[in-house]
This record gives sequence, structure tokens and C-alpha cells, in this order.
Amino acid sequence: MFCKYMYFFYEKPTNVFIYITSFLPLLNEIVYFYFCLNIFLLFLHFKNDRNIMINSAVENMTSFIVMDVLEKAQEMEKRGVHIVHLEVGEPDFDAPDCVINACIEAHTTGKTHYTHSLGNAELRKSIAQFYKSEYNVTVDPNCIVVTSGSSPAILMALMCLCEKDGEVIMSNPGYPCYRNFALACNAVPVTVNLSPENGFQYNVEEIKKVINSKTRAIFVNSPMNPTGALVSDKVFSELADLNIPIISDEIYHGLVYNGTAKSVLEFTDNAFVINGFSKRFAMTGLRLGYLIAPPAYMRSLQILQQNLFICAPSTAQMGGISALTDEANEFVIAMRNTYNERRLYMIDRLRNMGFVIHTEPQGAFYIFCDARRFTTDSYKFAFDVLEKAHVGITPGVDFGTQGEGFVRFSYANSLENIKEGLDRLEEYLKFKI
Repeated sequence: MFCKYMYFFYEKPTNVFIYITSFLPLLNEIVYFYFCLNIFLLFLHFKNDRNIMINSAVENMTSFIVMDVLEKAQEMEKRGVHIVHLEVGEPDFDAPDCVINACIEAHTTGKTHYTHSLGNAELRKSIAQFYKSEYNVTVDPNCIVVTSGSSPAILMALMCLCEKDGEVIMSNPGYPCYRNFALACNAVPVTVNLSPENGFQYNVEEIKKVINSKTRAIFVNSPMNPTGALVSDKVFSELADLNIPIISDEIYHGLVYNGTAKSVLEFTDNAFVINGFSKRFAMTGLRLGYLIAPPAYMRSLQILQQNLFICAPSTAQMGGISALTDEANEFVIAMRNTYNERRLYMIDRLRNMGFVIHTEPQGAFYIFCDARRFTTDSYKFAFDVLEKAHVGITPGVDFGTQGEGFVRFSYANSLENIKEGLDRLEEYLKFKI
């Protein structure tokens, strides 16, 4: 039989082609089946991924875009690209010597164990004394929770205040993580728009329009991130009259160049104060913050602290005690003067380059610029600047829809680096006008 077929192909070679092509329809069917099988398996893979149970509140959270910019910049730096960082809100100073020495001493003398869940008693007493001397308000040390940075303070305040679907009022633009903290507590973030024409001040009449039976708290940040604006006494007073708990983020106090930063406690006791050592004392990596709360909430906050965090780092707390001394205050004054020099330089340069600064920042270390002359897509613009000019900036949309068309510059970098970064940006903008 085999010889018969061989003779058939030998006598008529074209028969080989005819014979093979007769199988093509079958081969096509096999290939098509294999393709469909792979598509089906791929579908099952993604379907199984979708079956992973992820809290819907987490899925609704947005990324912290400034960190996306930073991480992209770091990837470029690994490839040897020199990046000027004007995006990150972190002091470029090291912590004061007295703080560093206190932390070293704590390590070497064995002060590396748990503290009281509310925090080292001496540190809480020092914080209370600080608020008395700085704002002339009396704070009970037992109404202070020392935390691992200010973020746990925000989280615990919201956990105490918010039931499911409770509403938390916050500004747009504003610090982007407030929204995600609210979502983490199964609360609903409710934004109130701020306008550059009004100096990015809170409009209490607009806030009143969104208050209802579900309202649990109002966020206030002064000096504000990203605008650097200070909340006026009038706004604080009107907010206090609403008789709704105010969560006042005072982390940038001490870094004020025009005007005076007021604590919410000067206007009401129905408030939760968020503060810490990261910005004022350049102690970001030591992770030390605190929460001042009304007495009625303290036991609940203590239970949260015990279960979620146990206590703040003991050695950092010893550094915090040292930070609240005259020696560290001299450091803060010198650092603030340096920031102000950079602030004035950057404002002048940015305006000359065509950016509009509706309100000069009074505090913090940011300038929020209207970049609509150059772009209507701040996200795309920021990454384009990073890729082509090798300068990191933060897109305004990170801070809310009202930030679209704006960009944030940080002057928490040396004047030399700021000059270099703005030179690069100026060259880049020649092709945008």
C-alpha cells in the first residue's frame, strides 16, 4: 500500500500539492479552534482575577499622582538621567542636630520599647505647652494621641466620626489623600470648590449648601496644600458656628511667610487637630505626628491606637521632645528664611515664564500656578515636562477637578537646583508657546 502511494506521487508530483491542500480547511479549523481556546483561557484568567474580593472602597481610591511622578522620575534616574525634583513635598533639610542626638541617645540607652499607647507622657506635656505658647490655648495632655506621622491621626479621627455613608466635607482643590481616607472609613467625600479669584479661601456659604443630616466633619487645611493659602479668622469663626466637628490639618504651621497661622482651637473645642514634626522640623522619615481631640473621643481613639498601631516609635518620640525646645526653634527660623528666599525667587521666575499665580503662597513650600496658557491637561503636561525637560512637577488634577489646568511647584529644594530646573522648564516652554 505504501509503495502504491509513493508511485502515485512519483508519477504525478502535482498530486502531492493537491493532497496536502486538501487538508488546509481542516488545518484552518484547528488553528481557529486553538485561537478560540486561548481566548477562552485568557477570559477565565481575568474572570478569576475579578473574583478576588477587594473592598469596593479601596477600588474607588485614586493613586497619589505626585508619587506616580516621583516614581517615574526615579526610574529615569536609574537610567542615568538627572532629574530636578520640584514635585515632592518633603523638606530638603536634615532634622535638627538636637533631634538626631536625642534619637541616638534613645537607641544607645535602650529606650526602644513600647510607650504608652497615647504616647510618651513627657512628649504629650511638651505638645500641650507648645500649643499654649504658640496659640494661647489650653490643651490637656490626656487629649493628645502621639501617632506614627499625621496620616494615622487623620485615619483615626475619621474612624471615630464616620458611620457608613457619613459625609465628610473637603475642599477642591485640596490634599488628595483626604478623599481616600474618607473612603477607607466607608464615608462619602463631599467637595466644595475653591476659586483662584477668591484666593482659594473656603466659602462658608457654599459649605452650608452641602451640609445635611449625614455630615460628620469638615476638613480644613491651613496653610493649604497645594495653594499655600492661610485660612482667615473670619472663615474659622464661621466654620466654628456651624457646630460640626472640624478636622484641622495644621502640619505646615511654622512655615509661614506672610500673616499668622491660627489653630482651630482658638475658635472652637469641637475640633480634631492634626499636626506633626515632619514639615516644621524636617523629620519626615522619623514618622511622628499627633492628634488633639475632644475628651469624649479619647478612649475610642486610644482603643484604635492600641489595635492598629500600638504606639508611635519610641526613639522618634524622644526626638520629638527635643524638637519642641529653643534649640530646634532656631533651626526652624533659619529653615523658614531659606524657604522664603526660594519662594520669592520662584514666584518671580514663574511669572516671567508665563505662569499665572493668582494668590502668592503665604505658607508651606508650594506654588500653585495657572498653566492654562500652556495646557488643558495638567497630567499629560507634567509627565511631558518630566520626559523632555527632566523636571518633576505635580499636575493640578492630583488635587481635584478644580486643579485642572494648574501645576504645583515645590521649593523644598536648593536654590541652585531650583534655578537649574526652571532654566530647563523655560527652554521646554519655548516650544509650547
